[in-house]
Amino acid sequence: MSFYKEEIKDYFLLDTPVENMFINEYMANAPGDYVKVYLFSLMYAGLGVELTNADVARHLRMEAEDVLKAWTYWEKQGVIRKHRKGSETGFDYDVEFILLKEQLYGQSSWTQAPAQSISRQMEDVQVKQMVSDIEQISGRVYSSTEMQKVLSWIDDYQVLPEVITYAFRYAKKQKKNNLKYVAALVQDWGSRGLREQTAVEEYLARNDRRHAMHRRVFQALGFSRNATEEEQRIMDSWFSEEGLGMSLEAVLDACSRTSGISSPNINYVNKILQSWKQEGRTGNGQPGAGKPTSREIMEYYELLRQKEEREAAARQREVYAAVPRIRQIDDELNALNSELSRIIISDVVDKKKAGSKIRQEMEDLNLEKAFLLTENNFELDHMDMQYTCPLCKDTGILETGEKCQCYEAVTREKIEQITAPRRQ
Repeated sequence: MSFYKEEIKDYFLLDTPVENMFINEYMANAPGDYVKVYLFSLMYAGLGVELTNADVARHLRMEAEDVLKAWTYWEKQGVIRKHRKGSETGFDYDVEFILLKEQLYGQSSWTQAPAQSISRQMEDVQVKQMVSDIEQISGRVYSSTEMQKVLSWIDDYQVLPEVITYAFRYAKKQKKNNLKYVAALVQDWGSRGLREQTAVEEYLARNDRRHAMHRRVFQALGFSRNATEEEQRIMDSWFSEEGLGMSLEAVLDACSRTSGISSPNINYVNKILQSWKQEGRTGNGQPGAGKPTSREIMEYYELLRQKEEREAAARQREVYAAVPRIRQIDDELNALNSELSRIIISDVVDKKKAGSKIRQEMEDLNLEKAFLLTENNFELDHMDMQYTCPLCKDTGILETGEKCQCYEAVTREKIEQITAPRRQ
């Protein structure tokens, strides 16, 4: 005859033994969230189920950073041990729950009170110098609790003490000299594998150059706001070797092409640079043989618009000479336009009524102008700019930032036709 119990397959119907020593000696003084992390993970340790810190944070509705802090706290209290897996980030480790009964009989030397732990770490020359430096930088003496938190960063984020000192100095320059901000800096640098101060300085220098490039581009585009994350990503792709590999000179040249559109934007510049990349251009190289470069094509459009402006001015002079009254009408329309603008920004009580009166006068003048043009055998748009391509207005680029269909039709022969008279 044999005896056995029915196996319970539902985890949540089982029991988790918690040592009374934990309840009596440790739980009362611990932060509530840290107790939650301990008990929740202890349950899964008894079941032999693996969890990540992210899993614990999600189940307990906590921040992942607070879970890491909880394990550091319990490690300092001597109730768990961290067994690191050799990850570069320092966040990848297994947690061993220590039998607290051992400590009652002095069989474990792992436990140290916070003050003793700090004292032990202060025996390290680098740590001692770090503590002295950060108190001098901050202009105050830190409590043992605060210092314990700072010292825990060395193990938690796998950085040297000099990195923590540098973080305090950097935070002070940013006028954000508080522990939470400094901890975020150290965690970020540690997660990037920046263990030494020189590595951090090189990383920040690269970031400074990157942001300087962003500011220069926005200045060229006439933007006074900060770049969005997506705009930063696009701009970074222009300069990186993995992206377009463009020089700053080429990017600024592309930005100058936006003067012909009403709403310049990053996507517009991006399309120009992508087309230049396809042509093998990364700087301001000289035009070569074969298909015209983007620079040559854009210069062609610029000369084309200048030619059309000259022709429109000549037609205007022709009309004014034939019908002097039309010149008077244009002068009156310009004056009324200025008056309307002044009314809009002025303190006039009834702007709507005043504006309506001016618009009516302008409508009457335009009707008279149209009558005089047709009476003298001129088309209504005779004095207007006559664009070769009305879709892009001879800029080569549509308002969407895409190339106009006329762009691909520009050949060296067309460029020669418009530049030849200029060279004569």
